[in-house]
Amino acid sequence: MGENIYVFLIVALAILAITDLVVGVSNDAVNFLNSAIGSKAVSFKTIMIVASVGVAFGAMSSSGMMEVARKGIFNPGEFMFSEVMIIFMAVMITDILLLDFFNTLGMPTSTTVSIVFELLGASVAVGLIKIMANGEDYAMLSEYINTDKATEIVFGILLSVVIAFTIGALIQFFTRILLSFKFEERPKWMGSIFGGVAITAINYFIVVKGLKGASVFNGALIEFISTNSSLFLLINLMVWTFLAWLATSFFKINIYKIVIVVGTFALAMAFAGNDLVNFIGVPIAAWQSFQEWQASGISAAEFNMIGLTAPVKTPTILLLIAGLVMVGTLWFSSKAIAVVKTSVDLSRQDEGNERFQPNFLSRLIVKFTITIADVFNSLVPQKLQNKIDTQFEKPVRIGSSNKNVEQPAFDLVRAAVNLMVASILISLATSMKLPLSTTYVTFMVAMGSSLADRAWGAESAVYRVAGVLNVIGGWFSTAIIAFVAAALIAYFIHLGGTVAITILLAIAAILILRNYISHNKKSKEIKAEDSLRKSESSSIQGVIEESANNIANVVKRSNKIYTNTINGLAKQDLELLKKNKKGVTKLSAEVDELRDHIFYFIKNLDEASVGASNFYINILGYLQDMAQSLEYISKISHKHINNNHKKLKYNQIKELKEIDQRLETLFNETQHAFDNRSFEKIGQLLNSKEELLLMVSQKIEKQVERTRTEESSPKNTTLYFTLLLETKDLITATTNLLELYYKKHDSSVIPAKLDTK
Repeated sequence: MGENIYVFLIVALAILAITDLVVGVSNDAVNFLNSAIGSKAVSFKTIMIVASVGVAFGAMSSSGMMEVARKGIFNPGEFMFSEVMIIFMAVMITDILLLDFFNTLGMPTSTTVSIVFELLGASVAVGLIKIMANGEDYAMLSEYINTDKATEIVFGILLSVVIAFTIGALIQFFTRILLSFKFEERPKWMGSIFGGVAITAINYFIVVKGLKGASVFNGALIEFISTNSSLFLLINLMVWTFLAWLATSFFKINIYKIVIVVGTFALAMAFAGNDLVNFIGVPIAAWQSFQEWQASGISAAEFNMIGLTAPVKTPTILLLIAGLVMVGTLWFSSKAIAVVKTSVDLSRQDEGNERFQPNFLSRLIVKFTITIADVFNSLVPQKLQNKIDTQFEKPVRIGSSNKNVEQPAFDLVRAAVNLMVASILISLATSMKLPLSTTYVTFMVAMGSSLADRAWGAESAVYRVAGVLNVIGGWFSTAIIAFVAAALIAYFIHLGGTVAITILLAIAAILILRNYISHNKKSKEIKAEDSLRKSESSSIQGVIEESANNIANVVKRSNKIYTNTINGLAKQDLELLKKNKKGVTKLSAEVDELRDHIFYFIKNLDEASVGASNFYINILGYLQDMAQSLEYISKISHKHINNNHKKLKYNQIKELKEIDQRLETLFNETQHAFDNRSFEKIGQLLNSKEELLLMVSQKIEKQVERTRTEESSPKNTTLYFTLLLETKDLITATTNLLELYYKKHDSSVIPAKLDTK
């Protein structure tokens, strides 16, 4: 390959670096945003400003961390320039695809682990190619690869997962015992000591992890801290505790909020300062390699890359550009918020809709933990146990579950503990030269503290544990996928050269664009009007008013689902029936979600409004009946066509279309009545109930006659009877729902709503 192709590769790597910054920040934002967002300590805008300043400051102070991309995983002296460029291209393409895949799933993963194993995989592939070409022994691979570093990283994964979870749980447990959930009622000195300890830990973390390698801070300060760590910590503790006492006693400042803001800044800064290498380290190493090769005048295949072993400072302008891209991503990436949401949802205090489904392992772990807890409780004196239980009593939040989107997922104490413990652990690991992943530490501390805070109760434990197992599984799969994918891509580039690189870049661009469009589509679907809303009213007329949109929504979607089913059967369109099946599953899930809300709805009612709960429960019962009928109709239709059974006969299709047309009229008029709150028109719709049911009964009688006199398929007959019977149930549920609204609606009454202020 000539010089021009390497210029093209450098440009491609620069574009990949920017893309990697975007997908990387989207993934790692969870490290520093989850505690602040989950606790709602300050406004979202303030959180983002603090995090942005931290990210920008960290990027500017990023230091010798870039060395990992140059010589941390492979031995550059064993490779030529042309081979190193293959490694770098394979790593960047793999990294972008891998991180974007996890972001689209909304799953946090480690950018450190991904970049290390991509470098390892690509280096191994190129090393093996060299060994085979030179006829060397495969044992020589150890000469090309820095195996000690890879071993350290794997050890770091295992260590960080276990230690972070355990320490997070223990510190949260003892903190809660001291402060309880009513921490704001505790004496000021307790909050001051907590604030002093927390800010000292975070401050030490800023210096040790965030700024230690920055040129701005090289010199007397770092030397003093390194040689007098204990004295530095003691002075900090005294100063910060005193300042915390002043702030809480005289200025009425909430010290927990200060801890969360400072902690968010610290983790954001450390992330940018230390993890920046994961995104731009490889492109910068490639650019510096290109400069060395260009100045040498030697061919790319003969120029040895021993020069990469020498320390080289990254130009400040590149760090500044990287920092700006990271800050921009933080503000505009919806995927970043999706990844944060996973972490927050798994650690929230209240019950709610669980994202992950329980599995065998999660059930086993929960059962084992319950057994251990029972044994432990039997050993602890009852008086002490009661005393501990009182500290874990949660304050009642009236109306909170109606608008749980706007409520904190956990309180300020847990958020502060999360940030403090993560800071301490990462600082200790840095001083001990242990490679802990920021993602692993922050996530597992959050999970440990939520367990200790009794957030994983009987209602949610199996779901939360399953979620944690899913995320941890994703972490380990990251390493395997990164290694294998980078190795394959490196080999493909070796075989195909420029053509292979062009194809891979095109594939990467298409996949990222497709994921972006898919993610946006899903986000819009969640925000769309076609989703059912929980009722918050405290009177029957209020529930009628609020639930009208839900009824119109369900009727509109029911109409579409039923028509698509009949059309799918008529045309034997498996794709349409498959899509229809997904639509009805989504509808059923939303109705189930409304049913799960009944508990909170009733809890928020006063005694005078109990009639509203009966009305609401009956509405949901009829909606569920409609959804179940549609779900069964959709399922058996899909199964029939999917199994290639005999298609329905012309007369059967004709009869089903007649029913569909009558149902469509009913559904359209019902939707119109509820959209426009024309509840008085419901009486006219109810007149068609008996006529509709009679029409279906006549179709059943016709099919009975056909079955006796004509030769027909058993599967065909079973399907047709089932469709007609379920249609009768659908009509009954729909008209019962209409009847309920018709009887209960009173236009003279102004709907009363629950006061949620």
